[in-house]
Amino acid sequence: MNPRLAKALVNGLLIGFAVVSLAPLLWMLSVSFMAKGEATVFPPPLLPSTLTLANYRELFERNGLGRYLFNSALIASAVTLLSLAFNLAAGYAFAKLKFRGRENLFKTLLGALVIPGQVAMIPLFLLMKSLGLVNNYGGVIVPAMAGIFGIFLVRQYARSIPDELLEAARIDGAGEGRIFVRIVLPLLKPIVVTLAIFTFLASWNDFMWPLIVLADQSNYTLPVALASLSREHVMDNELMMAGSVVTIAPVLLLFLVMQRYYIEGLLLGSVKG
Repeated sequence: MNPRLAKALVNGLLIGFAVVSLAPLLWMLSVSFMAKGEATVFPPPLLPSTLTLANYRELFERNGLGRYLFNSALIASAVTLLSLAFNLAAGYAFAKLKFRGRENLFKTLLGALVIPGQVAMIPLFLLMKSLGLVNNYGGVIVPAMAGIFGIFLVRQYARSIPDELLEAARIDGAGEGRIFVRIVLPLLKPIVVTLAIFTFLASWNDFMWPLIVLADQSNYTLPVALASLSREHVMDNELMMAGSVVTIAPVLLLFLVMQRYYIEGLLLGSVKG
């Protein structure tokens, strides 16, 4: 086959797949700017007859979406920062520090990965209740402060750090804390960014656990608030699409901004360790 023809064919297929993947998101964005009832006709229009921000104004002025946006941002940011601190420290310890039972403990953690999260929700809820963390931000943040997958990811990447580098720092008199902050963390930067994006996205999009542990509507996160709003405005497609845009836009923007570091972390992690 002619190389130019093959290249054109491949590019055409990629563009076609991209259009199919983006079409629902683009239509969602378009519907969010339509007037009420405009998207319910058949066949539904692809573009609004007149652009309007009424749906977004109603979400923020009448339905208090700003509060839910703040809740999601606060919880996702706190979970990301705390999770990074615990996962980085634990992953490095499993990779480079020698202590009794290290391998058996790590294998036990890996075994826990096969247990569905839904199985642990009832005992976890009872634990949060006994700690007085039900119906406040702590009930969502504390269970997510460390994750087995995050520890595993950091551990695999940290194994690629040369032992000679760490030993040289110890010979020079550096303590373990200083070695971790000054030497290890800069070397872990690609995986730190990757893990931060994973954690933030997971926390931002989490629906089931915040729904269980947050009873007060003022504490709702965006996914929970949007689900609650859909019950009240089940036929208001334009309003629901506007809410979906507000929910998706921040994480989509974060991913696009951090995409280079995210891909770098995944590629480096696949060839190291």
